[in-house]
Amino acid sequence: MEYLNAFLMMLHAMSPYLLLGFLIAGVLHAFVPSSIYSRYLSGTGWRPVATAALFGIPLPLCSCGVLPTAVSLRRSGASRAASTSFLIATPQTGVDSIAATYSMMGLPFAVLRPVAALVTALCGGMAVGALERRGTLPEDGGNGQYEFSNVTGGFGHRVAETLRYGFFEMMQNIGRWLVLGLVVATLITVLVPDDFFQTYARWPLLNMVVILLVAVPMYVCATGSIPIAAALMLKGLSPGCALVLLMAGPAANLASVLVISQAFGRKATVAYLVSIIAGAMGFGLLVDYWPGLRDTFVAAMPHHHAAMGHAMQAGWLNWVCSIALVVMLVVANGAKYWKSHQLKNENKTMQKKEFKVRGMMCNHCKASVEKGLATVAGVTSVTVDLAQGIAYVEGSATDEAIRAKVVELGYENG
Repeated sequence: MEYLNAFLMMLHAMSPYLLLGFLIAGVLHAFVPSSIYSRYLSGTGWRPVATAALFGIPLPLCSCGVLPTAVSLRRSGASRAASTSFLIATPQTGVDSIAATYSMMGLPFAVLRPVAALVTALCGGMAVGALERRGTLPEDGGNGQYEFSNVTGGFGHRVAETLRYGFFEMMQNIGRWLVLGLVVATLITVLVPDDFFQTYARWPLLNMVVILLVAVPMYVCATGSIPIAAALMLKGLSPGCALVLLMAGPAANLASVLVISQAFGRKATVAYLVSIIAGAMGFGLLVDYWPGLRDTFVAAMPHHHAAMGHAMQAGWLNWVCSIALVVMLVVANGAKYWKSHQLKNENKTMQKKEFKVRGMMCNHCKASVEKGLATVAGVTSVTVDLAQGIAYVEGSATDEAIRAKVVELGYENG
């Protein structure tokens, strides 16, 4: 019962803000023209770099979904500096995660998180821009195929697309990572002693290094990292260390580093990683050591923790939002796996070739693989089963050409 209460406490606290964030994400998807994202991102100066970061901060793309999108921007005329800035800023935060951060960790974290994303993106983008101007970066091929959606039609159609994307496709994209984050946070809340991190409070820098070593290579989305960071902080982790997890975890993982290295070159990848690590450490140390700042962040937590604790008894709205969120998650992800079952039977009957594709995390990855494989000579149709990680390909293309394209797109053959 203790585990269930802890899980419900976090779910009630996050659900109203998550639903609001998903709605705003759908509005951005349906009403913002795709051309605007590449029109202002050419050049290596500070302006396109800043514009790319400001474009990326509200977008609810994870560190896997942002990869083909950023490379697509590059193919559309954006500079490598602007593309790198977009790569750094976008996965660290989004409209959904900003709202959820406020609900679980308080206003200081909700404000500082996008500010930190902006600063680290500016630093990384300007560093890559300096390398571009010197001509020390190799030519990049631009392997990504995903592009921003360009929704057409009248107002009614755009509203429908807002709801479909925000409350269906977004649920499929981050649903399992959100649930995983809540489960991990529940286990931390129940199993980790309350004074665990207080034992190591004398070495905050060591704590940050350990958090970085864990957060950088693993995959965690911006929203899924919130309950984990909140639970760790309530067990004594310093707010600066929690901020390191919130910044570094969503911004980088091993797969994204490999793809960026292939698409943008090793020097650009080093600038990308250094800006994320240095930015996370810098802001973390600022929060922990600036006089009075740490106390401000800590003081915000008990208030919100108390609000979480009373959510089940005090708020019918929390219950309604939590139930709605759970139903949407079940429907969206149930549809994904039902579609997977249908695709398996359909393609078995049609005897299409099956290719295992490892590393796909969301619908943006699915779109990238489908569009990329469709460009292979001899391919007549491609259908990707995201749930099973399988690409069904029809046509005369050789297996070697298909597998080579999968690797070129930044994924792995099974």
